[in-house]
Amino acid sequence: MVFSSLIFLFAFLPLTLILYYITPSRSIRNTVLFVMSLIFYAWGEPVYISLMLLSILEAYICGLFIAKYSDSNKKKAKFFMILSVCLNLVSLLFFKYCNFFIENLRLIPVFSGTPLIKNLVLPIGISFYTFQIISYTIDLYWKRTQVQKNFVAFGTYVALFPQLIAGPIVRYRDVDDQIIERKETLELFTNGVKRFIIGLSKKIILGDTAAAIYEYCRSSMEFENTTLAAWMVMIFYTLHIYFDFSGYSDMAIGLGKMFGFRFLENFNFPYISASITEFWRRWHMSLSSWFKEYVYIPLGGNRKGLLKQYRNIAMVWLLTGFWHGASWNFIFWGAYFGAILMLEKTFILKLLVKIPKVFRHIYALLLIGFGWIIFAFTDLSEIKNVFKAIFGIGVDSFSTAVINYQFLISLPFLAIAAIAATPFPKMLYSKLCAVFNNKSEGITKIFGGLFQVITAIIWILLLVICVAYMVDSTFSPFLYFNF
Repeated sequence: MVFSSLIFLFAFLPLTLILYYITPSRSIRNTVLFVMSLIFYAWGEPVYISLMLLSILEAYICGLFIAKYSDSNKKKAKFFMILSVCLNLVSLLFFKYCNFFIENLRLIPVFSGTPLIKNLVLPIGISFYTFQIISYTIDLYWKRTQVQKNFVAFGTYVALFPQLIAGPIVRYRDVDDQIIERKETLELFTNGVKRFIIGLSKKIILGDTAAAIYEYCRSSMEFENTTLAAWMVMIFYTLHIYFDFSGYSDMAIGLGKMFGFRFLENFNFPYISASITEFWRRWHMSLSSWFKEYVYIPLGGNRKGLLKQYRNIAMVWLLTGFWHGASWNFIFWGAYFGAILMLEKTFILKLLVKIPKVFRHIYALLLIGFGWIIFAFTDLSEIKNVFKAIFGIGVDSFSTAVINYQFLISLPFLAIAAIAATPFPKMLYSKLCAVFNNKSEGITKIFGGLFQVITAIIWILLLVICVAYMVDSTFSPFLYFNF
């Protein structure tokens, strides 16, 4: 089940909200969320419910022992922390990477006959909920959070359906108080509905449209390799992955607010960045902060000299690439951004401050786009082909009549999407709200009510348009479900 499906919007979500709000006590509301989250997960993969429950159970038990021995016996506390982390990582490594390791092992002649594990399917969301469990275990050992002794409450944290499938990665210490005591208000619920509609619109209207153009141009390159098609592949995949993933994060944050949770932001308009360093402070912030806190800093961060800092950056980005998928292109993608970040820390950032911001922005967008080409294709030969075509190497022509037409009809959408990827729409809406919600006398008081009616109509229209798209389109899962 996905958020952008009719069964979720008109069956699962309304039923969950009704059951949640007719339940009087907090503990039973957590039970409702826990059970409904398991149903949400089981809708697509019932066989892996047992795996998730085992992960929750072992982390819960190990957490109790870590808390028990945290003061009296540090070695035992460390043992249970390592045990919990290893058990979760073994599960992740087996389901996500086992066949990848076997495929590469088979390249060695002596192991060429090693069979792949048949019917090994990646459990949806395992990368996300595994990292959440690990953050709880480590924070508990480091005494950054308190142990959760209520199994249902802990299970609710891990399995909570808004962020279960594709994040954001929520650290337990950021929501521990909300798990036990949170206050649902009409204002928070309303803001959650609006945020959900924004995310749904980004995914359905912008993300899926960009994906369709990207797929069209990618397919055209199989028949006639052109430079313009390659550039369009890069541009529209760049838009697709942003609106798809940030749209999901917006929906997850909005759904959390409907149930009284306040999740941290996961995106901060990354495409306005003027460097790759800035980009990774704005893109998928929950993952970046996770690796920084649980890998980069424990390795020594930037405290032990420049060479070790480079080593730590390289380690983080190889793991970041590997986390995204069991394919060499993801490892190369991580190495690509890791290398750029090291170069920026060495000298590029010092050079960038000397040039106009518009050129810094172009620099960042080009490198981001090149990175997404590596990310998009698991076939390394296809990556090579797209890069060559972008620079006009080995192409049949610069463009064709069909691609020219596709480019021209895509220009209005490209302009809208480019504006939507900036803070401008949000700033404009916030400014209008500040003006028309002013209770003072004058024109703002006269038109304040009208503005609220108009904005309400806009929210409804956006939802109706999204539903119309969903009725008319084929199944469109979120891109990050694969990770």
